[in-house]
Amino acid sequence: MVSSCCLDQFNMLSTDDSRVMNRIPRVNKVPGLVPESEDDEQQSVPRKRVIVVSNQLPLRVWRDDDDKEWRFEFDENDLLAQLRDAFPPDTEVRYVGTLKADVDAADQDEVAGFLREKMSCETIFLPVEMRNLFYHGFCKHYLWPLFHYMMPKPGSDGVRFDRAQWTAYVSANKIFADKVLEVMFRDDEDGDHVWVHDYHLMALPSFLRRRCNRVKLGFFLHSPFPSSDIYKTLPVRDDILRALLNCDMIGFHTFDYARHFLSCCRRILGLHSESNRGHIALEYYGRPVTIKILPAGIHMKQVGSVISEEHTIRMVKELRDQYEGKILMIGVDDLDLFKGIPEKFAAVGELLERNEELRGKVVLVQITNPARSLGRDVQQLLDEANSIARDVNTKYGKPGYEPIIFVKGPITTLEKLAYYAVAEYCVVTPVRDGMNLVPYKYTVCRQGCPALDKALGVDENSPPKHSVIIVSEFIGCSPSLSGAIRVNPWDITEMASAMCTAITLPDTEKHLRHEKHYKYISSHDVSYWAWSFDQDLVRACSDHYHKRYWRVGLGFAFRLVAMEPNFRKLIGDTLNSSYKITSSRLILLDYDGTMMPPTSVNKGPSHEVISVLNRLCSDPKNVVFIVSGRDRGTLSKWFSSCEKLGIAAEHGFFIRWTRDSPWETSCSMDLSWKEVVEPIMQLYTETTDGSCIENKETGVVWHYQDADPDFGLCQAKELHDHLENVLANEPVVVKKGEHIVEVKPQGVSKGNVVENVISSMRSKGKAPDFLLCIGDDRSDEDMFESITRSSANPILPTIAEIFACTVGLKPSRAKYYVDDIVDVIGLLRGVPEAASVQPS
Repeated sequence: MVSSCCLDQFNMLSTDDSRVMNRIPRVNKVPGLVPESEDDEQQSVPRKRVIVVSNQLPLRVWRDDDDKEWRFEFDENDLLAQLRDAFPPDTEVRYVGTLKADVDAADQDEVAGFLREKMSCETIFLPVEMRNLFYHGFCKHYLWPLFHYMMPKPGSDGVRFDRAQWTAYVSANKIFADKVLEVMFRDDEDGDHVWVHDYHLMALPSFLRRRCNRVKLGFFLHSPFPSSDIYKTLPVRDDILRALLNCDMIGFHTFDYARHFLSCCRRILGLHSESNRGHIALEYYGRPVTIKILPAGIHMKQVGSVISEEHTIRMVKELRDQYEGKILMIGVDDLDLFKGIPEKFAAVGELLERNEELRGKVVLVQITNPARSLGRDVQQLLDEANSIARDVNTKYGKPGYEPIIFVKGPITTLEKLAYYAVAEYCVVTPVRDGMNLVPYKYTVCRQGCPALDKALGVDENSPPKHSVIIVSEFIGCSPSLSGAIRVNPWDITEMASAMCTAITLPDTEKHLRHEKHYKYISSHDVSYWAWSFDQDLVRACSDHYHKRYWRVGLGFAFRLVAMEPNFRKLIGDTLNSSYKITSSRLILLDYDGTMMPPTSVNKGPSHEVISVLNRLCSDPKNVVFIVSGRDRGTLSKWFSSCEKLGIAAEHGFFIRWTRDSPWETSCSMDLSWKEVVEPIMQLYTETTDGSCIENKETGVVWHYQDADPDFGLCQAKELHDHLENVLANEPVVVKKGEHIVEVKPQGVSKGNVVENVISSMRSKGKAPDFLLCIGDDRSDEDMFESITRSSANPILPTIAEIFACTVGLKPSRAKYYVDDIVDVIGLLRGVPEAASVQPS
């Protein structure tokens, strides 16, 4: 049985990044395969290595009928196998994955040893039950339909969420991560690049990152990524997103797929992306996670080599003679629900129904690759496609002519390329698909090669080469094929019209479309795809050794928090030792989130907070301030029992030094601009459900935390720009914050509070030699930045002891942190009493 304990295996002891993992010892090869060299010396290890991780190794596997020995070869049609030629020669490409065959337990060590030594493949053998639940269960019958926009249906077979399948998925991903760690060079300064592929392994990054902080980790999704409304139906939606965000870079074929992923991160996790010089990134606990958008390419040399073979050329001639005088269209698809084969056949029927002159001429050759998984849905699809093809052929066919030729695979790559070279039109119309490289291969085959041109009698006097592609708008290659005729595959009439349009295009137009496609495809091949991904992964990891990392959280809540190297936890002993030897102390404390939990229903200070503040204020060497964004009336009421407490209200617009001292203002009290701001904000409030206005004495804030995340953000940007335009000549600033747009007077910030209070203390001859500043949110970062700026200014007097501290382990300009509000109160309560402090 598959154990659920793997869900908790994040709580293991972490391994040290600098340790060298022991390599798996070499074992004998499988008998009957490539003979081993007698002089088999250990080769020197390349400086750089890419570990390519996928569910299945890109190998063809079979057992010889005669000697019963296992045979292996790289599947040259597999995109991942082509990566061996895509990277520079000095780069080792090592694969990690399972085999596409069942190997007896007695042979597994022998097979794994051969593949490791001879084919640079690390083999994983999953228990049968785990593999069935993981691959055939969660991956193929739950994730794959969901990622192709098939919503779960209550009570239906195969698409209901099964916790046992999810457990198997996590367990399998854990096994993959363990195998990757076995083959990594953990002591290399640059380290291995790990490139994880597709939806089968989306949990792997968490296991790997947990045990290796600085691994250069990229992930590429080869399937569509659904819209947030679809993805949110996944019960483990948070877990998968958080696991993926432990990567350094996440790749998608199209912007649509990346956009959907970013929307899910925003709506589910509250994360926002930013674009910087063409690169999109999310910040996840101080770590930038780059989003890469790049369609995969094909292996140009491989396609060119096959198309120039003598056997291919002979088949091209045969097919040309067979379909002479016919209008030949080609389609090549996997046999699955989303390839739109019945719809394509129906479109051919409608084409012939509406265009009598094309009857007897148009032929669609539809080749199907074998189904990757079996089930009633596949058989139903096949039955439907056969039925439509039979009806169309019966109605419009005649002796020697069938409009639809349905070829059930497998057929060889050579045969497919021969059909591509002969067909004038390519029809690729899935209702939903990942990249789909069929149009790319078709275009290259239509371009041909010198050997094929010579055999077909093509010379400089021949008509220019041309091709026409009819492509679904719902597949990954569609955006890159700007010369293709895009169609909605659900609209049979539109597809039939597109076929008619393609057939009637002038030859010059066909040539121009072909040239446009060939130029793009030949320059964006598999080598370019791999090089571009690798270069951006290096850039995404450039700060790995300039940061200090903290492991936080259990299970899929685990995340790696990146901090500056000198960032550390503030403990009482460190604070108190400096506190005792100083004589003029300034203590600045935020309120909400620092002294009081933001989720508390009663926002007023507790008796404990009042007691701690009065204790600090009772020391004549201390100047203590509460620095808050709240209004002065509320703060005065709450802290009326703190006689010597200073308050900076509304981010420092109002300041008073003690309870009985008058309020001072930091700038002009002219607030006539509010008469302009309030009606504008009211307009946006009325049109944005979930938004509201907070009217402060010196500012106005528009909140949209409860609005739709995307619509609220869009409205906030529009409101921000609107206000900036109408307030361009007013002495105010318009700021965007966390779910807010705020308008307030210029020169008002918590950072200015720090500068003003320090300046005032110096003017009174009590320049501070101790500074403690604690806060928890973005507005408090202004205080930390001001402190850093002041301490770095050689003109200003030096403050001997500075403790800028944020609440919570998160990226900050502060140099210290405490875990929570309990720690804040503990620190403040733990400082020495006034009587116990030694005189300076």
